[in-house]
Amino acid sequence: MSNITFGTGVKMISRNQATHFISMGLLFLSSTLFCGSSIAQSTDFQPVFQKSVSNLRNQRYCEVLVGKRAWLNLEVKVFNTQGLNLCPEAQWKELTKDSISKKFDASFVLLNGPRYWTMDEIQAAGSTVNDVKESFGGMEMNLRATIQLSLLKQLMGSNQYTPNEISRTTNFIYRVGSAVYELTSPGGDVYVMQSYSQIVNPALNMKDLPVLGEQLKLPAGWTYRSRVLDQELSLVANGIAYVLQDNLSNSYQRR
Repeated sequence: MSNITFGTGVKMISRNQATHFISMGLLFLSSTLFCGSSIAQSTDFQPVFQKSVSNLRNQRYCEVLVGKRAWLNLEVKVFNTQGLNLCPEAQWKELTKDSISKKFDASFVLLNGPRYWTMDEIQAAGSTVNDVKESFGGMEMNLRATIQLSLLKQLMGSNQYTPNEISRTTNFIYRVGSAVYELTSPGGDVYVMQSYSQIVNPALNMKDLPVLGEQLKLPAGWTYRSRVLDQELSLVANGIAYVLQDNLSNSYQRR
């Protein structure tokens, strides 16, 4: 089946290439979710946050994405270790896409992690809390979202340093005295890091973030900086968040 191709209208690409592009798009999407709904919400109301998780800074988490394809659509279930465990390294390393694919009869599996939060607290609103759990190699994960995706859209790819709209209602809180890590676009938009990743650079850690600009391949006109807050920073996504990733798969939300 390796010769199966997907047509994008301008170029035919192999199934392996298609899987790669879908993986990159889903990797971006999954890393931006926290109890997020896959259905866009109205932005003309003030959210009442119903769930709060604190002491998150530098807390490790991992995700498993399980997808089932139906022709040109993909239903993806996002499972996350947040609140259940810290994604033990030994168990995470034992996970394989093949074993998960067989267990769930999945057509697509993505292992997204390890990742680490860079904010201090997350608040979430809406009916997004559920008790659905699955075990992956003995490691429990909650179902955080079910996403309906168009394969054709995913094949277009999500570029690095390009903001995407994510449907969720959250408040990311950064406390006074905490460090924040920001990208600024040529147009002046500021994006605050919400999580750093060890997917591209397994050795990346919190100590590297103040000088992360030395590792980033910033597009022309973009800048990176670290600063310590003298007042609390609250990033509210009232239905839609604008999120991008750098070339190391670290994720940022627009202020």
